[in-house]
Formats: sequence, structure tokens, C-alpha cells
Amino acid sequence: MFDIDRVKFDDKGLVPGIVQTPGGEVRMLGYLSRTSLEQTLESGLVTFWSRSRQALWTKGGTSGNTLRLVEVRLDCDGDALLLIAEPQGPTCHTGADACFEGEPLPQPWLERLEGVLRERKAGASLEGSYTQKLFARGVDRIGKKVVEEAGEVVIGAKNHQVEPSALHREEFLGEAADLLFHLQMLLLSQGFGLQDAARVLQERHRERT
Repeated sequence: MFDIDRVKFDDKGLVPGIVQTPGGEVRMLGYLSRTSLEQTLESGLVTFWSRSRQALWTKGGTSGNTLRLVEVRLDCDGDALLLIAEPQGPTCHTGADACFEGEPLPQPWLERLEGVLRERKAGASLEGSYTQKLFARGVDRIGKKVVEEAGEVVIGAKNHQVEPSALHREEFLGEAADLLFHLQMLLLSQGFGLQDAARVLQERHRERT
């Protein structure tokens, strides 16, 4: 349970909050008052204090691009918050996914890809895109692709080991990317995601350290 009394608000009664997705993508920075933090915790929707309007504002209250709270974390000094939240659409007022410039790092980008795959799964049909058709054909067909791509990864690795070159490097990494893509599809077909598999690895590490 998050203890709001541990938060050190500044002389204006505010604390900065960094919004990050469960996959690690930093979306924005905002400021929270005690009231907005309480509302965030109660409603499950990230709510800030607008310093320009001097009023509470729930992110996405007008646009629908809300931030659904997953967890609040306090930094070691108690004067900054990490708001882990699931974004519903883009976060920046410009229409960009994030308020910070630049492309997302590879790991958070996989989270975006997973969102696209979830949409394709929801519209799965044999007349749709490649991924929609594959989802429609079910676990046996997706599983077959995972096995095929795993074999191609091994062949690519052996080729690169025998003759390290830019060509074999791209071949190996391309096959690895294909395997990761189809593994994501297989996980989603069973109602899971990469984060679920990552948590298992994390727990195993904790048990062994």
C-alpha cells in the first residue's frame, strides 16, 4: 500500500511525477498536489495539478488518452514519484506517444509492438493481414512458425560463427527478430505477454541470489 504521508511536497505543495509505461517507456513529467495524488490513487487515472491553470486535471479527461495507474513508487529522498501507468493512446498534447524527443528504446518499443499485435488479434480473420490470418489459424500454426524461426536462428548463428560478416550478422539478427515477433504472437494467443515471461526470469533470479 502506497503511503502518501511519506511524500515530501515542495513549498508550493507539489511533487514531480514521471510517467512510465509497464514496459519502461518514459511518457511525460507532471506535477501533483496532495489532492491530485489522492485522486489518482482513488480513481486509478493519473491526475495532475496544472500550474498554469491552478486546477486539477485528469490526463486524457477531454481527449480520452488517459493514463491508467498501475503503481506509484517514491524515490529514495521522498521528493519525486514514478507513476507506472498504461497509456490509452498518445500521451503528448502534440499527438506524439511521448513528450520526450526521439524514438523509444528497443525494450519499450516491444511494448508498442505488443499493443499493435493485440489489436490484430482482436480483429483476427483469414481475410486480414498476415498477423490476423496467423492469429485466426490458432496456436498450432503460430507454434509451427516459432519452431521454424528458432531453427533459422540457429542456422544464422552457425553461419555467423563460421564466417563473421555484415551479411551473416544481418541474417542472424533478422532471424532472431522474426523469432521474437512470432514468440510474442504465441504468448498473446494464450493471453500473456513478454512482461509475463520476463517476470518468471526475474523470480528465478531472485530465488538464486
